[in-house]
Formats: sequence, structure tokens, C-alpha cells
Amino acid sequence: MLSVMRNRTYRHLFTAQVVALVGTGLATVALSLLAYDIAGRGASAVLGTALAIKMVAYVGVAPLAGAFADRVPRRTLLVAADVTRAGVALALPFVTQVWQIYVLILLLQAASAVFTPAFQATIPEVLPEERDYTRALSLSRLAYDLESLFSPALAAGLLTLISSNWLFAGTAAGFLASAALVVSVALPKPAAPEHPGGARARAVRGTRLFRATPRLRALLALDLAVAATGAIVFVDTVVLVRDHFHRPDSALSLALGAYGAGSVAAALLLPRLLHRAGDRAVMLTAGGMLPVTLVAVAALSAAAPSTWSWAAVLAVWALIGAASSAVLTPGGRVIRRSVTTPDLPAAFSTQFSLSHGCWLLTYPLAGWLAAGAGLPVTAVVLGAVALAATLAATALWPVGDPAQLDHVHAGLEPGHPHLTGASPTRDGWRHRHHYAIDRYHPTWPSPGRAASRP
Repeated sequence: MLSVMRNRTYRHLFTAQVVALVGTGLATVALSLLAYDIAGRGASAVLGTALAIKMVAYVGVAPLAGAFADRVPRRTLLVAADVTRAGVALALPFVTQVWQIYVLILLLQAASAVFTPAFQATIPEVLPEERDYTRALSLSRLAYDLESLFSPALAAGLLTLISSNWLFAGTAAGFLASAALVVSVALPKPAAPEHPGGARARAVRGTRLFRATPRLRALLALDLAVAATGAIVFVDTVVLVRDHFHRPDSALSLALGAYGAGSVAAALLLPRLLHRAGDRAVMLTAGGMLPVTLVAVAALSAAAPSTWSWAAVLAVWALIGAASSAVLTPGGRVIRRSVTTPDLPAAFSTQFSLSHGCWLLTYPLAGWLAAGAGLPVTAVVLGAVALAATLAATALWPVGDPAQLDHVHAGLEPGHPHLTGASPTRDGWRHRHHYAIDRYHPTWPSPGRAASRP
């Protein structure tokens, strides 16, 4: 897996991602303490609102960022986002009002909504070989999981030496180090857009790609299944640990650690597994495991607490982490396979936006249901959502799903460069090649009637 680190450009970009993630982790801890200093017992409401602002920024800003990603040098875009995030981090210790936190969080997350899709779209251009790109995706998943385990411990250690406000300085340093690493390498120039037009047309381009491509619609459905299951973990674990099992705060860390350990284990196994079984089989199998885990959560939260049921919860949390990782990690492979290089920024921006829209739906659902109806009912409802989403993905994603498709062009004139090697038919010109939605292939070919018009 580490062989991809021999690529200097990728090595610098991956390191930039890691240091920025550590900075973000420090900011999470520092922001919690800042909210408590300002709002006291109302800190949970402040943090809940900040989380909602984060999701709204992700959903709303990412498509707009994708619209301009092919018009701005990639390195300029990434560095500008990092510098903006560093500036926000440095400003946070000086706020005195709750509304100021909200404004700065909006700026911080808007910059992240610009950075992350642009970063994701750059990696497949830096690592064009599928095996290398798969390894890079697994490394990225590992970075996210290990950060969630490492950053709180680092913050706890630093807080024994410095005040909480200095954690924001560490956050800013992480973002500035990320910017410096991006500056240190030459990045691919954005490919010329195949569909020129105004900002609005470019912003909706990614949505049209997802709507027209069956496997991308399936990917979005699987994102919803992951969000429905993950919401139980991130919103309701504290309720399960403290109110149902009556265990101390350390047990909360243990449960979340089990989730992270499962995700890490899956990320390590995925390169070999994907090579043998393929994206569809791995992702749909993992998606099918998600509603099963929520049935187990419903049973465990309804049963009387015991030592064995607590051990079972840890095992289920690890299984959720593994299944979620097996769905999310190959998502970049599916996107790269489904779109042309010029459309990569639009596709990644749209996936970033729509997937976080799923979390924006399931986060409050998990919280409100747990508070009003209890954890067993919450797990059943979210399990039904995960099951419906996985069944939809299975129906949407064609069996076999070859990259190359036979199709007929009915609207191109004879001698057109795209028809090189095509055979004339009654309906037009038939040929077979890697199929993606673009100017010559505006719709997905239907089985038995593969026709397209430019």
C-alpha cells in the first residue's frame, strides 16, 4: 500500500492532508472548550448549531466550488482554501459572542467545502493507474480514521502544557503547513471543460452526471445507507453508553475507538479485496451489512444491560466501521470510472455535497427519534432507511456493469473523428469503448437499445 508514497507529488499531497486533518482535530476540541467558556451549559446547543452550519456549507458551497474548479489553477485553489482556514483558526480565540462563532465556522467550513473536492479530483490525475489510486484511497481512509483516534489524545496532552486557545494556533499551523506542501509540487492543470457555460450550468453539471449514470445513482443511495447507520454511532453512542449501560466517559471513547478500529481494518484489506471482487460486489455486500447491524443495535438497546451485551455493542460498532469504510473508500474509484477527466471536479463536488446532504437528514433524525421514541425505535427506523437505500443501490447498479459499452450514435455525421472504427447500422454508427456522459454521450445506453445523440 505504501508504494504510492514513492510518487513525490502524491507524497506531499498526502502529507498535506494528514497535517490539515490533525489541525482540524485540534480545532474540534478547542471549539468545544471555547463554546463552553462563552455559553456555559448552552454549549451543546452552540455546537449542534455549528454542526448544522458545517453541513449546510458543505451542501451549498461544494457545487459552486466545482463550477469554478476548472477555471482556477488547482494549486491556487487549494492554497487559498488552506490560508482561509488558517486565518479563521487564528481569529477564533478572540471571539466573545456566539454569533461570531457561527460566522467563523461558516467561513471555515466553506473553505473546507472548496478544498476537499478539489483535492479529491487531483489525486486520480496524479495517480492514473487504478491500483495506485485504490491504494491512495485506502491511505486516505486510514488518515481520517487514525486522526479521529490520535487528535483527541494529542489535544489532551497539549492541554496539560498550554491553554485551550493555543490549540487554535496548532490548527492554523496545520493548515499553513498543508498550504506549503501543496506549493512545493506541480499539480496538473485543470482540463478544458467539455461543456462551457455560465457558473450555474457548471454548478449543475455534476448533478446531471449523477442523474444520468446508473452506478453514480447507486453510489448516492449507498451514501444514504452509510449516513443512516453512522448517525446512530455519532449522535446516539453517548446516550447508549451513559443512559443504557451506565458506563463512564471512558467507555464512550472505547465504543468510538471500536468503530474506528473496524474502519481501519477494512481500509487495510480493501486494495486486495477490490482487486479480486470489484467495486460493485464489495460495496453492495458492505451496504447490505448496514441494516443488519442496526437490527442488532435495536435488540441490544432494548435488552437489559450486561457484560455480554456491552461486548456485543463494541463488536457491532466495529462492524459498522468496517462496512462503512468498505462503502466509502471505493467511492472515488466509482467516480473516476464514471466521468471524463474534465468532469472530475464537478463529480467530486457533487458527491461531496449530496453525501453530506444525507448526513444533514440523518443527524437530526437520529437525535430527535432517540430523544422522543428511544434508541430501539431509532435503530429500527434508520435501519429501514439503510435497507431501502441498499436495495435501491442494488437495483440501480447494473449486474456486470462493464466499463466499455456498445452504443449507437444517431446524430453524428459520417467521417466525424469520434466515429473512427465504428460500424454503420440502420440507426447510425455502432462502436464500443469506455462509456461516460459527455458531449457525445448525453444519455446512458439502455440495454438492447444502445443509442445516443450528441
